[in-house]
Amino acid sequence: MNGNIHSIETFGTVDGPGIRYVIFTQGCLLRCQFCHNADTWEIGTGKSMSVKEIMDDLTTYLPFIEASCGGITVSGGEPLLQIPFLIELFKECKKIGIHTTIDSSGGCYSTAPHFQEQLKELMKYTDLILLDLKHIDRKKHISLTGMGNDHILSFANYLSDHHIPVWIRHVLVPSINDNEKDLRNLGNFISTLSNVEKIDILPYHKLGVYKWEALGLDYPLKEIEPPSEESVAFAYSILTNSAVQSNGEETT
Repeated sequence: MNGNIHSIETFGTVDGPGIRYVIFTQGCLLRCQFCHNADTWEIGTGKSMSVKEIMDDLTTYLPFIEASCGGITVSGGEPLLQIPFLIELFKECKKIGIHTTIDSSGGCYSTAPHFQEQLKELMKYTDLILLDLKHIDRKKHISLTGMGNDHILSFANYLSDHHIPVWIRHVLVPSINDNEKDLRNLGNFISTLSNVEKIDILPYHKLGVYKWEALGLDYPLKEIEPPSEESVAFAYSILTNSAVQSNGEETT
């Protein structure tokens, strides 16, 4: 089983607990205006790598991963575009006790029976989902990503219904998704989920602009600067105060 891989980071520290072996898959349906990996958009390209190749490489870092209670994280692009590959990869990881994480926007989530069957199988071997929620407002989500968010919110509900642990991630972009009303609505939605272990506010940055330029694309947010620390703290307080798990405890 081969996957289309963009790149691999062997000592990731921000994509789940501990030291992570992070795989960036190739292909994504969303076109986020703030995307810092625009070179992962094209589907069917990238380097073809087998599960065996990845496992052989991953195991060389196993002492560091185990010592830090880390694991493997598959990001993108959108990993769920390659579910059969993920199933085989995570099966092999579980054979040697590696913690498994998927970083996903849910942008390709579908209620189609074939997708649901594959997703159900994948979740058997998945310990954690890093769920990127871009915007709660549907029209603004379309403007920001090129797609509506109905299926993404459905994916969040699916994960809650199936008790899959989730860390919510929200990229805070000034003037785009930092409106207090939108943040409160997002927090209210998160509060309906029973599986949220953590909420992260990720400050918008411009580190990926050079990739847009290299691809000959016009970066749409060139006039927007990163948010202040105060803005990030304010957004975090709104989401965490609104998003209360069903057991009555605030997320951290």
